[in-house]
Amino acid sequence: MRKTKKEKLALEIIERLRREYPDTRCTLEFDEAWKLLVSVRLAAQCTDERVNVIVEKLFEKYPNVKSLAEADVDSIEEIVRPCGLGRSKAKDISACMKVLRDQYACQIPRTFDELLALPGVGRKSANLIMGDVFGEPAIVTDTHCIRLVNRMGLVDHIKEPKKVEMELWKIIPPEEGSDFCHRLVDHGRAVCTARTTPYCEKCCLEEICPKIGVKK
Repeated sequence: MRKTKKEKLALEIIERLRREYPDTRCTLEFDEAWKLLVSVRLAAQCTDERVNVIVEKLFEKYPNVKSLAEADVDSIEEIVRPCGLGRSKAKDISACMKVLRDQYACQIPRTFDELLALPGVGRKSANLIMGDVFGEPAIVTDTHCIRLVNRMGLVDHIKEPKKVEMELWKIIPPEEGSDFCHRLVDHGRAVCTARTTPYCEKCCLEEICPKIGVKK
């Protein structure tokens, strides 16, 4: 089937970003799947760098799903408060760990829908788990992804995460989705920035990017 203009653009962007950021990865540090589930909840409105520091203390005190499920919500909140929204995040983490303990033998579920049903887990978090833990097709529409794919012309002025995700599924090869989204984070932090004027002059996509929404 003949590729659309957006599909061709997407493939070119994927290849250029692959060359620019060959060793991309999730910047939330984890060595067990349940820990990534906790960290991604804490990362809402907080930097990954801060989360990586905070969870060291959390996981030192509660080193497994069972201990965290049994922890008092106030104790969890005391540790995670520096990540912001401490009460809400602590309640979600506690409830989620209880579900893992009671329904999944302290493991995490392997399907998108089961992940999505966990307390505090949205589409972004579920996609991150599917891609980074299980190696399944995934598209993580975080703020970097949404900003960049609009600027690049891969979606047309769409800001709602689920709608962006659905549009990207149409043009991004499934096996490329997870790494593509990680590379958007890399590129969004280093070049196509949000809080300063983007550094278009050093961008590997400069001659193919329509620069939609970029203020000069």
